[in-house]
Amino acid sequence: MDTMGRHVISELWGCDFDKLNDMEFIEKTFVDAALKSGAEIREVAFHKFAPQGVSGVVIISESHLTIHSFPEHGYASIDVYTCGHLDPTIAADYIAEALGAQTRETIELPRGMGPIEIKQAKAL
Repeated sequence: MDTMGRHVISELWGCDFDKLNDMEFIEKTFVDAALKSGAEIREVAFHKFAPQGVSGVVIISESHLTIHSFPEHGYASIDVYTCGHLDPTIAADYIAEALGAQTRETIELPRGMGPIEIKQAKAL
């Protein structure tokens, strides 16, 4: 059976505080990441928290890209889930680089294949 999708989950550490706290920058980064991966964007929603932090989602025809940022820790959690022919690592790599991540732990899960086997995360 072919996979129904690929789900990349990344822990980004050592990111730039100002970038993690800039909703407009994060939104543009996520839209650009979706487009670079060849996705078709359907909706975009981001929220800036007080005193800091941003959460958001880009809904694509092929699934979604999400972020929760914690500027005070230099940390962001991101998910890029794509169905069909798209490679989610293109978007995930672009986002990690744009946020200036010093350390990145990533797992990729095939979706729609039955029981999930989680292997050791790989640090990049």
